[in-house]
Amino acid sequence: MKKTFGGAALFLDRSDINTDEIIPAKYLTEVTKEALKPHCLEDLKLEGFDPKGEALRKARVVVSRQNFGCGSSREHAPWVFEVNDIHTIIAESYARIFRQNMFNGGMLAIELPREQIDRLFSMAGQGEVEILVDLSGSAITARCGDKVETYPFDISPFDRALVESGGWVEFADARY
Repeated sequence: MKKTFGGAALFLDRSDINTDEIIPAKYLTEVTKEALKPHCLEDLKLEGFDPKGEALRKARVVVSRQNFGCGSSREHAPWVFEVNDIHTIIAESYARIFRQNMFNGGMLAIELPREQIDRLFSMAGQGEVEILVDLSGSAITARCGDKVETYPFDISPFDRALVESGGWVEFADARY
């Protein structure tokens, strides 16, 4: 499945958003990714955030703080973003397993320094933000009205290959 990166951004202004908040454990027995779709972030308690609201439905990128995806190691957390067409998460840092599960699924887990994350959140305070991702150039561009900011990001050659292939399975199928 060809994934697109970038689009309308959803800002979750909190550190330590865990996998139980991303997809509650009671849904882990579902047998399809599609069954997870309506439950994305449903247990996240964050002032001004409505998991059934328009912002989540429109989002194609999530921007957050430190240690995103901490908690239980489960593939369901990246899957619920994937099934909701959110293929890019931008944060200061990630729980290691969540980050790798994103790449294994052919999605982007972009890390930016706190100062740049703060500037993105500042933009969000001025209106809707769209984030464009240039994977080949390893940069994101955020737009809000007339304001435009571009930030480079690092990605290892292996993780880039996973993303460009569409995920681990597609990467392995093409090579082995």
